[in-house]
Amino acid sequence: MVFELVPALAKKDHIIDLKLSTVLFEDNKLYPWVFLVPRREGVKNMTYLSLEDRLQLMREITLVETVMTTLFTHDQTNVAMIGNKTPQLHVHVLCRTEGDADWPGTVWGHHSEPYPADEKVQTIAKIKAAIEAALRNSAYI
Repeated sequence: MVFELVPALAKKDHIIDLKLSTVLFEDNKLYPWVFLVPRREGVKNMTYLSLEDRLQLMREITLVETVMTTLFTHDQTNVAMIGNKTPQLHVHVLCRTEGDADWPGTVWGHHSEPYPADEKVQTIAKIKAAIEAALRNSAYI
């Protein structure tokens, strides 16, 4: 079988591929937000991954969360795997600030504001460059 993103994730902007995961961008200016999607066919949740892949995913989550917290103002990070509407394992990593549009509740399906096109391109490039730099200096990958 060939790995493919489900339609909801295929619509997201690609940032970079890591050893296991594809990193995608959520176009919501209210929250710096990315997804990690393990490139394994038919994986709906963690139980579908081998132990080695689970450990690699944790390394990649750690790396990406560190990058996001370095780049963006935040009071809290949210790292979550839900998958009720999108039946492919994907890990949300986003930065929250106290008093944001959904604070202290969840962001799932609530407020959204797309980036202006030029700012979106710049933000994706900034995240990609920071991940590439972290990969050169990382024990996580």
